[in-house]
Amino acid sequence: MKYCRYGAAGAEKPGLIDADGNIRDLSGRIDDITVDAIVSLGPVDPAALPLVEGEPRLGVPFSGATKIVAIGLNYRDHAIESNLPIPTEPVMFMKALSSLSGPNDDIVLPKGSTHGDWEVELGVVIGKTCRYVSREEALDHVAGYVLVNDVSERFNQKERGSQWSKGKGHDTFCPTGPWLVTPDDIGDPQSLDMTLDLNGERMQTGNTKTMIFDIAELISYVSEFVTLHPGDLMITGTPPGVGEGKKPEKIFLKPGDRLSLSIDGLGQQNQSVVAWSREAFR
Repeated sequence: MKYCRYGAAGAEKPGLIDADGNIRDLSGRIDDITVDAIVSLGPVDPAALPLVEGEPRLGVPFSGATKIVAIGLNYRDHAIESNLPIPTEPVMFMKALSSLSGPNDDIVLPKGSTHGDWEVELGVVIGKTCRYVSREEALDHVAGYVLVNDVSERFNQKERGSQWSKGKGHDTFCPTGPWLVTPDDIGDPQSLDMTLDLNGERMQTGNTKTMIFDIAELISYVSEFVTLHPGDLMITGTPPGVGEGKKPEKIFLKPGDRLSLSIDGLGQQNQSVVAWSREAFR
């Protein structure tokens, strides 16, 4: 199944996507898209649900996360373009929950931003509590998969001390969605094409099969250090092609830029980049 949340920010309704790509209203069956609600929902005939007219705003396609755990440098070519060693263990960092935004919401650059960057990533939504989970059992703990843009401010990430979170946790820096896709509907999560375009020009092309550490290994590894709860989001790294790695000159985001990114089976995001202002958050 493909679940979504639609409507104005802070007032999203639960929905699912039918075979024709239309949104069907689930608000008569559940209050919100959470892991518990999906489990309790049982079989659903999309055709029996009300059709949502028009093209409403899409929000983050699930709620209930207590944390976002991110994995850095999980594609060999991206580590190379970043001039960093190939990791021998997964590189972990945290993104703020307040960085979550809808898949097509504006990306708001922070004040004074000079090094805004993009990263198309596969996101994993946790379905069962993970605490010292074995690699063999890890995928049984997945509720679904999502498309994520791990937006970064590289100067804040790398030049303001040693904490990556300074450049990763700004508001709007984790566009997520459009859909939460259950494992039975996605097939092999380690064989998904992924792309990102900037202003209509292809920047990133990759496939999840080229991860250094696969999803099962990541879940198992992270659960040694951090308990993952149902609804938590883990993002799994990006292929090469980020702006910081471009040659001969680096490319960074500026107001007016447009990003379009996709992963097989998980839909597409389209974002406009805007400068920081108080009005951007009203």
